[in-house]
Amino acid sequence: MNFISHPIKLLAFAALGSGIFLSCAQSKLASQAKTETTGQPSGKVVPANLKWSERMMLSEMYRFPEAWMLDFSKSPKWTYPTAIVLDGAELLYAKTGKKEYYQYISDFGDKLVKLDGTILTYELEKYNIDLLNSGNVLLYLYEKEKKEKYLKALQTLRRQIDGQPRTQEGSFWHKKIYPYQVWLDGLYMGMPFYTHYTSDFSKGAEATKAYDDIVFQFDSVQKNLRDKKTGLLYHAWDESRTEAWADKQTGLSPNFWGRSMGWYGMAMVDVLDYLPQNHPGRARLISYLRSYADAIIKVQDKNNGLWYQVLDQPLEKGNYTEATASAMFVYTMIKSVNKGYLPKSYKTYAQKGYDGIIKNLITVDPNGVVNLNKCCAVAGLGGKPYRDGSYEYYVNEEIRSNDAKGTGPFILASLEFEKHQYKRQGIQEKN
Repeated sequence: MNFISHPIKLLAFAALGSGIFLSCAQSKLASQAKTETTGQPSGKVVPANLKWSERMMLSEMYRFPEAWMLDFSKSPKWTYPTAIVLDGAELLYAKTGKKEYYQYISDFGDKLVKLDGTILTYELEKYNIDLLNSGNVLLYLYEKEKKEKYLKALQTLRRQIDGQPRTQEGSFWHKKIYPYQVWLDGLYMGMPFYTHYTSDFSKGAEATKAYDDIVFQFDSVQKNLRDKKTGLLYHAWDESRTEAWADKQTGLSPNFWGRSMGWYGMAMVDVLDYLPQNHPGRARLISYLRSYADAIIKVQDKNNGLWYQVLDQPLEKGNYTEATASAMFVYTMIKSVNKGYLPKSYKTYAQKGYDGIIKNLITVDPNGVVNLNKCCAVAGLGGKPYRDGSYEYYVNEEIRSNDAKGTGPFILASLEFEKHQYKRQGIQEKN
């Protein structure tokens, strides 16, 4: 495999050597993007007449010429944010047929999974539920390419689910190093993969048991992490009540963090893609989605349509409208409307949020490259240095642009808004 025939890989090589993403791969991407639908050159890396989904996807590919770079990684690493952007690439390939989107996904699989099925940098024994999310990419690639190495890697990830430590009532711990802790983040990291894998590979009683287990994870979270007064869910719950961040009576963390709620909403709406129509848990999940949507609408900024880093304290010093949570909420609501899980009236709130993102959080460079700004880089609980879950902690975490945890949901939300446009053009939808 030579660099000349794979210009994206050449750019990755140049980036690792120089620390900046400049090489002939970007030149190739720019030349591909210069031809608009009219066939006329646009003079830009990313043409402005494309839909927002493609504009952001091409911008991400320009910034991060290989998909493993999407998490700002300096070398190939198995992380969870990459998969969110690649979900968008899968859908864009299905809609447009543009092979560069598929190649971007395929190159990720080739790079991260060895011939024997070993996943680079992945360690099963850590039982980190975050690391299941990129399994969604391998499910897609195995369906398309049937490579044995992907099947072996998928079976390894599925074994993690079998061994993942659980609370006494059966909820998955977020990580082995965080005993007895359930984080909202984990529902997104693990459950869509678990459901999709079950749909593809399990049958009969084995499948029923798995689907029941998946729905239980949401039942447990609703019981233990949901605030009855506001309908919002706390970031995490410590069954043992031993963590410094955990309330000694309830075990709950102190605040409603925007992105943790965003993860939870995306988890529900994506799990429903693969949960059988006749499963008794579907109705409960849809009821949870309705309750969830009602709660986030109440804390949506009435003026700009966005959501705050700490959801229920918009006027407190240091709080800000945050991009990743806003994109996740918009995606969850518009997809729920399109799928019929929420009434059409909820589209108004999704549209207001989407318009708010474009007006307030999106900037476009002179070359057409699109940026998503005001993304919280990372937030968690515990660890070293210790993260106490306080208001001050959340609002003082690093803020950056073009984090995949925001650009990915923005692409997915854009695709949901664009569905009717594609249908008018006669392009078949992917379910």
